[in-house]
Amino acid sequence: QVQLVESGGGLVQAGGSLRLSCAASGRTFSRYALGWFRQAPGKEREFVAAIRWSGGRTYYADSVKDRFTISRDNAKITVYLQMNTLKPEDTGVYYCAFATYSRSSSGPYRPDDYDYWGQGTQVTVSS
Repeated sequence: QVQLVESGGGLVQAGGSLRLSCAASGRTFSRYALGWFRQAPGKEREFVAAIRWSGGRTYYADSVKDRFTISRDNAKITVYLQMNTLKPEDTGVYYCAFATYSRSSSGPYRPDDYDYWGQGTQVTVSS
Protein backbone atom coordinates (compact mmCIF):
# COMPACT_ATOMS: atom_id res chain seq x y z
CA GLN A 1 0.00 0.00 0.00
CA VAL A 2 1.00 3.59 -0.63
CA GLN A 3 -0.26 6.45 1.47
CA LEU A 4 -0.53 9.95 0.03
CA VAL A 5 -0.90 13.10 2.08
CA GLU A 6 -1.75 16.35 0.33
CA SER A 7 -1.32 19.81 1.79
CA GLY A 8 -1.25 23.43 0.73
CA GLY A 9 -4.80 24.08 -0.38
CA GLY A 10 -6.74 27.15 0.66
CA LEU A 11 -8.55 30.29 -0.41
CA VAL A 12 -6.83 32.76 -2.69
CA GLN A 13 -7.86 35.68 -4.85
CA ALA A 14 -7.71 35.47 -8.61
CA GLY A 15 -4.19 36.14 -9.82
CA GLY A 16 -2.67 34.70 -6.66
CA SER A 17 -0.55 31.63 -6.08
CA LEU A 18 -0.63 28.43 -4.05
CA ARG A 19 1.73 25.50 -3.73
CA LEU A 20 0.38 22.02 -3.16
CA SER A 21 2.45 19.18 -1.78
CA CYS A 22 1.90 15.44 -1.92
CA ALA A 23 4.04 13.21 0.27
CA ALA A 24 4.09 9.48 -0.45
CA SER A 25 4.91 6.77 2.05
CA GLY A 26 4.63 3.02 2.38
CA ARG A 27 5.50 0.65 -0.45
CA THR A 28 6.89 3.33 -2.75
CA PHE A 29 9.82 1.34 -4.15
CA SER A 30 7.83 0.60 -7.28
CA ARG A 31 6.89 4.01 -8.62
CA TYR A 32 6.35 5.39 -12.10
CA ALA A 33 4.62 8.76 -11.82
CA LEU A 34 2.63 11.02 -9.59
CA GLY A 35 -0.19 13.11 -10.92
CA TRP A 36 -2.58 15.82 -9.83
CA PHE A 37 -6.25 15.81 -10.72
CA ARG A 38 -9.02 18.19 -9.72
CA GLN A 39 -12.75 18.00 -9.41
CA ALA A 40 -15.16 20.90 -9.32
CA PRO A 41 -18.71 20.52 -7.99
CA GLY A 42 -20.90 18.76 -10.53
CA LYS A 43 -17.98 18.02 -12.85
CA GLU A 44 -15.85 15.01 -13.57
CA ARG A 45 -12.38 14.61 -12.20
CA GLU A 46 -9.90 16.10 -14.66
CA PHE A 47 -6.18 15.76 -15.20
CA VAL A 48 -4.00 18.71 -14.17
CA ALA A 49 -0.35 17.64 -14.26
CA ALA A 50 1.94 14.66 -13.75
CA ILE A 51 5.62 13.90 -13.37
CA ARG A 52 7.63 10.74 -13.78
CA TRP A 53 9.75 9.76 -10.79
CA SER A 54 12.62 8.66 -13.04
CA GLY A 55 13.82 11.31 -15.44
CA GLY A 56 11.32 13.92 -14.34
CA ARG A 57 9.31 14.15 -17.55
CA THR A 58 6.28 16.35 -17.00
CA TYR A 59 2.77 16.43 -18.43
CA TYR A 60 0.25 19.27 -18.23
CA ALA A 61 -3.34 19.94 -19.15
CA ASP A 62 -3.64 22.74 -21.70
CA SER A 63 -5.70 24.78 -19.24
CA VAL A 64 -2.80 25.05 -16.77
CA LYS A 65 0.22 25.05 -19.04
CA ASP A 66 2.44 28.10 -18.43
CA ARG A 67 0.72 28.77 -15.09
CA PHE A 68 1.34 25.57 -13.08
CA THR A 69 4.64 23.81 -12.49
CA ILE A 70 5.01 20.29 -11.16
CA SER A 71 8.25 19.17 -9.53
CA ARG A 72 9.50 16.35 -7.34
CA ASP A 73 11.91 15.60 -4.54
CA ASN A 74 12.97 11.99 -4.96
CA ALA A 75 14.67 11.85 -1.56
CA LYS A 76 11.48 12.91 0.22
CA ILE A 77 9.19 11.08 -2.24
CA THR A 78 7.22 14.30 -2.46
CA VAL A 79 5.74 16.11 -5.43
CA TYR A 80 4.85 19.78 -5.56
CA LEU A 81 2.39 21.70 -7.70
CA GLN A 82 3.16 25.40 -7.91
CA MET A 83 0.06 27.20 -9.11
CA ASN A 84 0.41 30.79 -10.31
CA THR A 85 -1.99 33.26 -11.86
CA LEU A 86 -4.90 31.34 -10.42
CA LYS A 87 -8.33 31.75 -11.93
CA PRO A 88 -11.81 31.09 -10.46
CA GLU A 89 -12.13 28.12 -12.81
CA ASP A 90 -9.18 26.49 -11.03
CA THR A 91 -11.42 26.01 -8.00
CA GLY A 92 -11.96 22.42 -6.91
CA VAL A 93 -10.70 19.58 -4.81
CA TYR A 94 -7.19 18.65 -5.88
CA TYR A 95 -6.16 15.03 -5.59
CA CYS A 96 -2.73 13.54 -5.97
CA ALA A 97 -2.41 10.06 -7.39
CA PHE A 98 0.41 7.52 -7.51
CA ALA A 99 1.14 5.23 -10.43
CA THR A 100 3.31 2.18 -9.85
CA TYR A 101 3.84 1.43 -13.54
CA SER A 102 3.20 2.84 -16.99
CA ARG A 103 -0.08 1.88 -18.62
CA SER A 104 -0.01 4.13 -21.67
CA SER A 105 2.70 5.18 -24.10
CA SER A 106 1.07 8.61 -24.40
CA GLY A 107 1.46 9.42 -20.73
CA PRO A 108 -0.37 9.14 -17.39
CA TYR A 109 -3.33 11.38 -18.19
CA ARG A 110 -6.23 9.21 -17.08
CA PRO A 111 -7.45 8.35 -13.58
CA ASP A 112 -7.19 4.68 -14.54
CA ASP A 113 -3.43 5.12 -14.99
CA TYR A 114 -3.05 5.42 -11.21
CA ASP A 115 -3.12 2.94 -8.35
CA TYR A 116 -3.42 5.07 -5.22
CA TRP A 117 -5.16 8.33 -4.40
CA GLY A 118 -4.93 10.94 -1.69
CA GLN A 119 -7.88 12.37 0.20
CA GLY A 120 -7.82 15.67 -1.64
CA THR A 121 -7.26 19.29 -0.67
CA GLN A 122 -9.64 22.15 -1.42
CA VAL A 123 -8.50 25.04 -3.59
CA THR A 124 -10.85 28.00 -3.86
CA VAL A 125 -10.08 30.96 -6.09
CA SER A 126 -12.28 34.00 -5.57
CA SER A 127 -12.94 36.52 -8.30
